[in-house]
Amino acid sequence: MRTEVQSIIDPRMSQRGLKFAPPWNYANFISGNIKPVFNTSAGVLFEGDCLKVLPLIKSETIDLVFADPPFNLGKEYGNKVNDKLTEKEYIVFGKKWISECSRTLKDGGSFFIYNLPKWNIIFGAYLLELGFTFRHWIAINIKASLPIQGRLYPSHYSLLYFSKGKPNTFRKIRTPIEKCRHCGGEIKDYGGHRNAMNPLGVNLTDVWNDIPPVRHWKFKSKKRKANQLSTKLLSRVVYMSTNRGDVVLDPFGGSGTTFDVCENERRHWIGIDLESCDVIIERLESGNLHYHPNNDYVE
Repeated sequence: MRTEVQSIIDPRMSQRGLKFAPPWNYANFISGNIKPVFNTSAGVLFEGDCLKVLPLIKSETIDLVFADPPFNLGKEYGNKVNDKLTEKEYIVFGKKWISECSRTLKDGGSFFIYNLPKWNIIFGAYLLELGFTFRHWIAINIKASLPIQGRLYPSHYSLLYFSKGKPNTFRKIRTPIEKCRHCGGEIKDYGGHRNAMNPLGVNLTDVWNDIPPVRHWKFKSKKRKANQLSTKLLSRVVYMSTNRGDVVLDPFGGSGTTFDVCENERRHWIGIDLESCDVIIERLESGNLHYHPNNDYVE
């Protein structure tokens, strides 16, 4: 059965006026006296260090955690973010926020971490120590750097997918049959069994070759030059692992892509960011950033 997919086709859907029923009260998920810098009928944004905000989120209240932390590459995110930790410091920091996020997840909730393979090897092992169930190591095929002498050309980011026990929600996704962008012909012959293929597309694999980099300004804020994630990636994660009305937590809000997608797809969200809340607020209030086209079929 096709569900909800029509809403991810419009690349310019406004975020204004989205209504949820019944009204959502973020205070039911927070223990402690902390005021948000922004909230909508769908979600709430807190400004601060995630290690100070996460402990205030009640245990076992979240359906999905999506985290895209700084990669510790020495990038300049602003005066409040230190992206030049020692390896030991970065790993200790990572395990602290992962532990807090895992506490907030419901049994059956999903946990996605987007990072370099170098770090996700360690963080994946830690999630296993915490008792999580490994689902997938998803390779996001994006060439975003120059070749490195003496090494293979790095061309993918890692997206870890774990669940807290058996996942409550896992929705099957099909992607369109790939075609040549020049001639329009199909790229594969599927071993001579093309006629037996499902007309709705092929099963989504754990190698995603169709996630575009966010380069054009119509897709991202000019206030934030750091890398930003495609709405297509977040839409896919949200559709795969949640239902309408579920609650998504992102402890590293960044450019606000997670929250933008949640607003558009009728999911509630709790966001945290240390540096770029102004960018997130502007994005959600204006609704003027475009979506990357997404023709996924969600069963």
